[in-house]
Amino acid sequence: MTVGDHLLLSWVDEPESECCEWERITCSSTTGHVSHLFLHNIRNLNTDHYHDSHYYYHKDVVWFLNASLFETFKELKNLNLSLNWIGGWVENEGSESLLRLNKLERLDLGSNLFNQNIIQSLRLLKSLKTLNLAANLLEGSFPAEDFKSLSKLSKLKHLDLGHNSFDKGILGSLSSLSALKSLKLDSNDMEGPLYDQGLCELKKLEELDLSWNSFEGILPSCLYNLTSLQLLDLSGNEFRGNISSLIAGLTSLKYIDLCFNHFEHFSFDSLANISKLEFFQFKCDSKTLDIETENSGWVPLFQLDFLVFSNCYLNYSNQIPTFLLHQHNLRVLDLSYSNLKGPFPGWLLENNTRLEFVSLNNNFFTGHFHLWLPLNSAYAMDVSNNQLSGQLQGNMGNILPKIRLLNLSKNAFEGYLPLSIGNMSLLDLLNLSFNNFSGEIPKELLIGCFQLQILDLSNNKFSGHLLSITFNFTKLRVLKINDNQFSGTLSPKCSLMSYFDVSNNKMSDKIPTWICNNTYIDTLFLRNNFFKGQIPCETIQIRHLDLSQNSLSGSLPSWSSERLEQLHLGQNNFSGSIPEAFFNISRLWTLDISDNRLSGRIPNAIGELWGLRILLLRGNLLSGEIPTQLCQMENINLMDLSNNFLSGMIPHCFHRISFDPINIFGAYYSVLFSTTPYQYRIFQKVIDVPFLGLSNYFKASGEVGLGYLYAPPDEFNFVTKYRLSSYKGHILDYMSGLDFSCNNLTGGIPLELGQLSRIHALNLSHNQLTGSIPETLSKMTELESLDLCHNCLNGEIPPQLIELHFLEVFSVAHNNLSGRTPDMKAQFGTFSARSYDFNPFLCGLPLQKNCTSDDSPPMPTKSSDVNDGKWYKVDQTIFFISFSVTYSMFFLGVIIVLYINPHWRLRCFNLVEDCMYSFRLYN
Repeated sequence: MTVGDHLLLSWVDEPESECCEWERITCSSTTGHVSHLFLHNIRNLNTDHYHDSHYYYHKDVVWFLNASLFETFKELKNLNLSLNWIGGWVENEGSESLLRLNKLERLDLGSNLFNQNIIQSLRLLKSLKTLNLAANLLEGSFPAEDFKSLSKLSKLKHLDLGHNSFDKGILGSLSSLSALKSLKLDSNDMEGPLYDQGLCELKKLEELDLSWNSFEGILPSCLYNLTSLQLLDLSGNEFRGNISSLIAGLTSLKYIDLCFNHFEHFSFDSLANISKLEFFQFKCDSKTLDIETENSGWVPLFQLDFLVFSNCYLNYSNQIPTFLLHQHNLRVLDLSYSNLKGPFPGWLLENNTRLEFVSLNNNFFTGHFHLWLPLNSAYAMDVSNNQLSGQLQGNMGNILPKIRLLNLSKNAFEGYLPLSIGNMSLLDLLNLSFNNFSGEIPKELLIGCFQLQILDLSNNKFSGHLLSITFNFTKLRVLKINDNQFSGTLSPKCSLMSYFDVSNNKMSDKIPTWICNNTYIDTLFLRNNFFKGQIPCETIQIRHLDLSQNSLSGSLPSWSSERLEQLHLGQNNFSGSIPEAFFNISRLWTLDISDNRLSGRIPNAIGELWGLRILLLRGNLLSGEIPTQLCQMENINLMDLSNNFLSGMIPHCFHRISFDPINIFGAYYSVLFSTTPYQYRIFQKVIDVPFLGLSNYFKASGEVGLGYLYAPPDEFNFVTKYRLSSYKGHILDYMSGLDFSCNNLTGGIPLELGQLSRIHALNLSHNQLTGSIPETLSKMTELESLDLCHNCLNGEIPPQLIELHFLEVFSVAHNNLSGRTPDMKAQFGTFSARSYDFNPFLCGLPLQKNCTSDDSPPMPTKSSDVNDGKWYKVDQTIFFISFSVTYSMFFLGVIIVLYINPHWRLRCFNLVEDCMYSFRLYN
């Protein structure tokens, strides 16, 4: 074992060095002997997986400690060896030496790699009051010998066995620890009903943590006897029943956590007699839970400090519980996702001016967001996804002067932003997206909120030149201003961000060169603006890039990148061939170069993109055959080669592609920033209070930071069910399709296509395909859209197609099909005659043409002459005689009319004369 760098530097073996002055050591003021030894994480290991010892269980980490090193510390009372991944004691040098520490009261062995053998080595530590064995390799239940050893710790008051793999068999072993006041069994492998297995014998218990196991069923009634209980954490289990009666009987409770169970009933009246309650957390995991609000106007005996009541429906009243009218000390308030209705409860915030964290998001509050009294302690506030309206109050920045996180998104706010927002100098995150704000961004915000790291103004009506010279957010990591009316050019100061979305605006000019080789930007979306010219970069380091729907021109760049995952260049004016360098981008999962002017063949090297999920080459001038190398892309979800000039046959190898949707488009990324997350401390517990859209992460220093979670909005167009639809976000996890329409493909439909059982859309329309429709298509059991119209297909429509139970769109119009249409059953009962139009030899419903007993196509009528089997042969003598008689009679009729009527005769001679005159002039 080696001590980590920069640790224990004061520990020097020199005569003049006094060990009581060394770091991590405390000596007794009376005896001068060492009383406290704090050796937590002396190897300076990464703390990202603090509670996951198994993660580090390999040869390079585990080591064994010589416990005889502590023999001389006769007066030692507190020993902390946590987070060192110790695997045990050195053989013959360990447990016996540790047993001589007769005065040891506190032993912390958490986050190591001890197994059950550690219990035996603790058997004579009779002075021990606090024992932490959390996050080790302890599992199962205690053997008989270990049970006897544990029962000798008669003074033990605090026991932490959390984050191990114990089963509930150990509960009976704990009943002998009669002095126990605190018991933590969180995050183990305990499952099944919680019967009276020893817990109820611990009459002095004040803290009981059973969270994040797999307990189920109804809580045992004997828990009512734990009248000294102050902390009860049952979160993360599968308990059922009515929890109210148990809570009402435990009147000493200060801390209650009931999150994520399957309770059927809870009443706020059960809190009426609990006078010391400070912490109450209930996040419902079931919409069947009956939450009963107060039956009477009781006044609570307690003043809450922490209230989280989230994702619960309040007995269909949809009103805030009335007991909150009497709360004045709240620091944390979370009523999110609770279907609450009515005017915004400004009174609740004004009654609790000590509020630090407020979350009222995802309810149905209406009216104005207006506060009369300042919340000087407010750290974070989220009122997003409600129905709030009107303008923000002018002194907004003075009401929330110390706010760090502010989310007002998804409401109906309107008007200009107040200038006082610039007074929020500590603001790290500001989310105003999905409202109706308009006008320019105030200069005061751009100058005063210089600490901003996340700014989301998307989906509003903002205008002006935000990204001009005055743009001075040097710490900004995430900027989302998409779907507004911003104009102008991109400032070079944008190059320091990680996430930048300016799509769907009126930005113009050329693509700036600072996007090239930029190692800061991870995601850049410039979609649907007025950028023009060529892409200036020879290399790119961006992970997600969208330059589609602009006026970019020239050749596609010959990029090779180790980071690029999404590339959208569609709907521009690019020309030339597809560069083969694209196919060296090994991590690419989306390639959209559709609707350009690209020409030439599809390169065979395209098969190198084995990880590609989306391939869109639609709407170009590509020619040649479809390369069989496309079949090597076995992970593809959507392939669109439509509206080109591709020819030849459809390769028979496409059955190798599974078209099996995989959850990759819903993958989340995070942008780390320096803001410290909000944490609440009580009973030696550290409660992380989450803020919507943010997550915690561990820094290298061991401190906790915040990360902005985002899923890159991979968006593109794809034709299915006759519509060109835009797909975006999680829906892509469920989409799969193949579109070869509007080309010059020939030959038959490969039988192997029927093996694509997971595909949702198949479009082969507007080609020159021949042959019959394969029966194997009936095996495409998840198919929703099948379009084979405008081809040269013949034969009958396979009746087996009625087995396609999810089919919503079907068309075989404009072919040469014959025979009966499929039975009007299942989905085929919903298709009209338009699905079969212009197939003259088809019959049966929904067509008006009925089928005869012979389902074959009708044959032409034969000649009555037995000797002449050809209907089109005519007797030539009879034909010439009848023709001569008819011509003579017609000519004679004309002569008679001209002879009898002089007017018509004159008109006829004039016409002949005019024609002769015109002919002379022409010649």
